[in-house]
Amino acid sequence: MAGLQMSMKEEVVERFLDAAARGDLSQVSSVLLRSPSLINQTRHNGWTALMLAARNGHYHVVETLLAQGCDKFSVNKSSRTAYDIAKFWGHRHISNLLASTDDRCQRVLPTSDLSQQENYFSRETLDRLSEKRTDPGWLEAKQNSPDSVYLLFSNLSPMLSHQEDASPGTESRLCRLRYEEVKDLLQKPGTVLIFLGVERRKNPGSSCSSSSSQTEESIGEPPAWFAINTDEDPADLLKLCRENSFFPQRPNRDLLQLSEEEAGVLAPARAVLAWHSRYSFCPTCGSRTKLEEGGYKRSCLNGDCRSLQGIHNTCYPRVDPVVIMLVIHPDGNQCMLGRKKIFPVGMFSCLAGFIEPGETIEDGVRREVEEESGVKVGPVQYVSCQPWPMPSNLMIGCLAVAVSTDIKVDENEIEEARWFTRQQVIDSLFKGANPVFTLPPRQTIAHQLVKYWIGMTSNL
Repeated sequence: MAGLQMSMKEEVVERFLDAAARGDLSQVSSVLLRSPSLINQTRHNGWTALMLAARNGHYHVVETLLAQGCDKFSVNKSSRTAYDIAKFWGHRHISNLLASTDDRCQRVLPTSDLSQQENYFSRETLDRLSEKRTDPGWLEAKQNSPDSVYLLFSNLSPMLSHQEDASPGTESRLCRLRYEEVKDLLQKPGTVLIFLGVERRKNPGSSCSSSSSQTEESIGEPPAWFAINTDEDPADLLKLCRENSFFPQRPNRDLLQLSEEEAGVLAPARAVLAWHSRYSFCPTCGSRTKLEEGGYKRSCLNGDCRSLQGIHNTCYPRVDPVVIMLVIHPDGNQCMLGRKKIFPVGMFSCLAGFIEPGETIEDGVRREVEEESGVKVGPVQYVSCQPWPMPSNLMIGCLAVAVSTDIKVDENEIEEARWFTRQQVIDSLFKGANPVFTLPPRQTIAHQLVKYWIGMTSNL
């Protein structure tokens, strides 16, 4: 009896799938009205009614199935979605319909916030005290104070120090100089000085009364931090630091060896100094510019320049937004990673690209993924962001769910892209016995996005 019942169910399923394949909208609707649970049933090859209708170009059947809640992220035994199938057979009107997103597409993404590790370069170590940037008297007093801290950069490379017997990979430290050690440099015409902020109070007291005198305020204020960039001879500059100091030559690697606190100081310092190095001349009229507001503004020296009228973004430090995304397979158990030719052998990372003017984060993610890998993306979810001072990017980390699975890389953008299983990613993330690839270091947001995805459905 059980066998007979099973065969009857199989017969109903087959009639339903056959109706979808033939484009018989009336029969598809009738079956779903009586047995809505059949909507995601498959044949032995994993093909659903949605796939069959997409294969044969039956737009209204596809539209009805989607309206009834059909899972468009299902994959057949060839790992193809309905979108892949419609695109392959040239049914653009159907692939466009399948590429549109709705709330049901969110099933692959987390439904609640997970605890996140703080991203490297993101810690706000100093109080920026932006209201003091327009107070030249206060800034000058802080510049001359023996308690103030100066970080020295040579052509945007910060002076670092480490122990003489330090092993490779040992944490480096920013060299902290005092006013007496840098006062001659401050007089040089090529020196750029910016105010970074003051040290955060660990135990704020009640001495900030508005009735306090200037002298009392000065006594209670924490040390101020400044950054200097100069083009003087680096060998001479190293003599200013009594420690075993050096200027790193490969910032993408060497600047990842700082503590979280010092990385948080370095990020705004290097980004703002990099902006100054590129904006000595006015982008509006070509005249020379001058530094103002503690280094957070440049003003044109041409009194007739229209940049002096109103607020213009050319006058303030530049930040370049970049989307970086981990693309999740429709089955939820694989992710796509890519590699560039410049990557170390075996390393794969998240795809990334600059956001274009007038573009949302979500649309930027979808465009960049399709440009680089040929994969179509549906839902996009923001996870976290990371300042990346190489020279002044803001990395906006997202998860994205693929609608299609076929990969066709644009070799001008990346060298290779692949789907990796969850277990392969875990082996790479936690240094398994034989990982098939390596990830970028933990200080990168790409590493943290992968770790976040793994943590979505596990206790790791």
